[in-house]
Amino acid sequence: MSKGWGAQIRSSLRLAIAGAAMGIALAGGAMAQGLVPTDFFTARVAPGAPTGVEADNLSVDGNTNIITATGNVVVTRGGYTVTGQRLVYNRLTSDAHFVGAVTIRDPSNNVTETEDLQLTGGMKQALLDALTITSYDGARITADSADYDEALRTILNNATYSPCGECIDSKGRRIGWSMHANRVTQNREDGSLALEQPSLAVLGVPVAWLPYLWLPDTSQGAVAGLRTPSFDYSEEIGLKVEVPVAVYSSRWTDVILTPTLLTGQGFLMGAEWIQRFNNGSFSIKGSGLYQFNPGAFSFSEAQKEWRGALQTSGEFRPIADWKVGWSYTKFTDAGYLRDYRMTEAKSSVNEVYATNLTRDTYIDIRMQQFNLLGNVTEASQNRQGKALPNARFEHFMELAPGMGRLEISGRLLGVRRDEDATISPRNGVPYNFGYSGEKTHAVFQAGWQNQWIGAGGFVATPYLGGRADVAYYDGTSTAVSAPGETTLWSATPIAAMDVRFPMAASDGSTVHLIEPIGQLVYRGSDTTAVGITNDDAQSFVFDDTNLFSYNRFTGSDRQETGLRANIGGRYQANFVDGSYLELLGGQSFHLAGTNAFASPDQAQTGVGGGLEDETSYAVLGAYGMFAPGFKVGGKVQINTDDWLLTRTGLGVSYANSGYSAKLDYNYIAANADAGVLDPQQEVGVELGVPLMDYWRMTGNTYWDITNSSWLQVGAGLTYDDGYVVIGATALRTGPTHTSPDDTRFTANFRLKTPAGLDFGLMGRTTQ
Repeated sequence: MSKGWGAQIRSSLRLAIAGAAMGIALAGGAMAQGLVPTDFFTARVAPGAPTGVEADNLSVDGNTNIITATGNVVVTRGGYTVTGQRLVYNRLTSDAHFVGAVTIRDPSNNVTETEDLQLTGGMKQALLDALTITSYDGARITADSADYDEALRTILNNATYSPCGECIDSKGRRIGWSMHANRVTQNREDGSLALEQPSLAVLGVPVAWLPYLWLPDTSQGAVAGLRTPSFDYSEEIGLKVEVPVAVYSSRWTDVILTPTLLTGQGFLMGAEWIQRFNNGSFSIKGSGLYQFNPGAFSFSEAQKEWRGALQTSGEFRPIADWKVGWSYTKFTDAGYLRDYRMTEAKSSVNEVYATNLTRDTYIDIRMQQFNLLGNVTEASQNRQGKALPNARFEHFMELAPGMGRLEISGRLLGVRRDEDATISPRNGVPYNFGYSGEKTHAVFQAGWQNQWIGAGGFVATPYLGGRADVAYYDGTSTAVSAPGETTLWSATPIAAMDVRFPMAASDGSTVHLIEPIGQLVYRGSDTTAVGITNDDAQSFVFDDTNLFSYNRFTGSDRQETGLRANIGGRYQANFVDGSYLELLGGQSFHLAGTNAFASPDQAQTGVGGGLEDETSYAVLGAYGMFAPGFKVGGKVQINTDDWLLTRTGLGVSYANSGYSAKLDYNYIAANADAGVLDPQQEVGVELGVPLMDYWRMTGNTYWDITNSSWLQVGAGLTYDDGYVVIGATALRTGPTHTSPDDTRFTANFRLKTPAGLDFGLMGRTTQ
C-alpha cells in the first residue's frame, strides 16, 4: 500500500517511537523463563552502534498506550539478535515482554531459546542515543533521543529522515534527499508536525534551511492535497512566485492563503477554505488582484484594474449508493484564470448533480452551464449551450438461466442557447453547432439480448428492442438552416443478430485465433435527426472500434436507420515469448431504408465519413508487441471504389533499458464535402537516450508534411535517481500548430519516495 509523504513520516515516527520502546525494553536487568547470555544485559554498547527493530506488523493503540509488534519480530543491538513472533510494550508502565518462543543469538553466535521473555529498565539512554529505524520501504529515521509528553506529543531530537536509507548507491555515489531538524514534535491529537531549524539536502548537498516549519495533519488524505510553492512566467504578468500557506489545519478544516508576487502586475492574493465531513466535503476558493499594468494584455476584457474569480465545489453521500455535488466558477472575465496560470483548461462547468450507482442500475441527473476560458467575448459565451437538464439512467436485469438479459435506458436532455453557434463557412461549407432557443429531447430504449453457443464454438447473439423519442424545439433561431417551432415523435423498432465462429489452433508455442464476424442490424425508422437540432452527436470517425456497433452516433440526437450488414473478422496470435499480434477489420453495407449517414445535419456530422454510400469504406486496425518494449499499432480506412487511402494512423514505440523511441504518422484525405480541400498529413518522432546513470536526454520533432513546415521541435535533459528528479525542457511550435509560433521553457524539480510521495516545483516561461 502506497503512502503519501506525511503518512510516510508518521509511519516512520511510529516506528521510531516503537524502536525507542524496544530499546527501553531491552536495556538492563531482566527476569525471563529460561537462560539468556550472561552478558546480555551488561555488555557495553558503543555510542554510535545502531539498534534495529523489524516486524511484519506494528500497531500503536493511542488509548491504552500499548505498542505491539507481530510477525517475525527481530531486534538487534550490540551484536545481539533477539527473534520472536510478538513483542508488547506498555508506555505507561514501561513494561516490555516477548510473548511465546524467543531466540537470542549473541556476538559469538551462541543461540539461546526461551519463552515469554520479560524485560525492564536499564540502558535506556545508551540505546536511544543509537536509535536507527528503517521502515518497510527502506526509509530511515534517526534521532539522538525520542520521548513523548502529557500533551500527546512525540518529540525527536536531532532527527534525520531519508527515504533512501543511507542514500548511497551500489557504486558509492550519493543519491536522493534527506531532511534534518534539530527537533521534531508530532501532535498525536491533530496529526501536525513542528520542525525546528529544518534543512533539506539533495544529493548530499544542503540546499534549503528554515528557522521553523509547521505542517498540518500529515495523514495520507491531507498530504494528498498539500500545496507546494510554484513559479511561472509570461510576458503579460512577468515572473510569478506563489507560496501557499496553511494558516489553519485540522482533521476537518483547512484554511489556505496563497500570496503571489507578480513582477509585471503586482500582488495577487488567494484564499481557500476546505471543510470535510463524515459523508463529504466542500471548498470555497477566491483570488484577485489590482493590475499594475492592464495594458499588457491585448484582449479588451482583460484590460481592467481589478480582476478575480470565485470558485466552489462539493460532494456528499447522503445515503448509500447516492452522491450529490456541485461546482461553480464566477470570474470578472473569462481570461483571468488562464492569464494568471491558475489553469490550463479551456472551459469550466457550473453544475449541480446527483448520481446513483449500484450493481445493475445507473442514474445521473445534472443541471449544467458551460463556460469558455481565455480571450472569450460575451457573445462567444452566449453561444455555449446550457444543459437544463442532462439526465440519464440505465438498468440491467438478468433473467432466468438461458433466458438472456433485459436492458432499459433513457435520457432527458434540455438545451438552452442564447445565440446561434456558427462558424464562417469553410471553403463554402457552412457549420452550425447549435441554434439559439430551447430544445428538449427525451429518449427511452428497451431491449432483450441473449447468447447462444452452438456446435464447434459457433456463437449467436440476438437482440430485440425498441427506441422512443420525443423532442421539441421552440424555433427561436432566425438562421436560414434552422427549423421552425417543431415537435417530433418517433418510434424505432430494433432487431439485430451477431454471429461469430472463433477457431483456435496451437503448435505448442503459438496460439492462433481466427474469428469471422457477421452482423445484421435493422433500425426501422426513416427519422435520423430524432433530436430536431443536433447538440450532442457532432463527432464521428468510422474505424475498427465501431465497425460492429449497432448505433455509431456519439450522442442521442442522431440515430442510425435502415437495414445494415457489418462483415469482417478478427485474427489474434499469442506467441510463447509473450508477444502478440491482433488484426480487426471489415466493411459495412447499407441494404435498405434511409441511410442516416447520407443525411447530413447542420454540423456536417458523418459527411465524408465512409458510411454515406451503400458500400462503406473498409477499415482495419492492427496492434502488436514483438519484443520487450516494442509495440506497434495502426488504423487504415480505404475507399474500395478506387482503392485510395482516406485515413491512416500509425504508431510505433520502443522502451527498454532507458532507451525509448516513438514514431507517429497521421494522414487524412481531402474532403470537399466537408470543406477540407487539402489533405492533412504529419509525422512525428520522439527519442529518449540515457547519457549516464540517472541522466537522460529526450528530443521530439513533428513535421507538417502538407504545408512543408515544422509543427513543433523540443528537447530536454532529466536527472532521476528514484528519489530526486531535476529536469529542463524547451519546446518551439510551428505556424500550423494549434498554438502557433510558441516557445516554452520548463524547469522541473521533484522529490519522491517509494511510499508514494511526489511533490516539487515546476517553472515555465512562454514567449
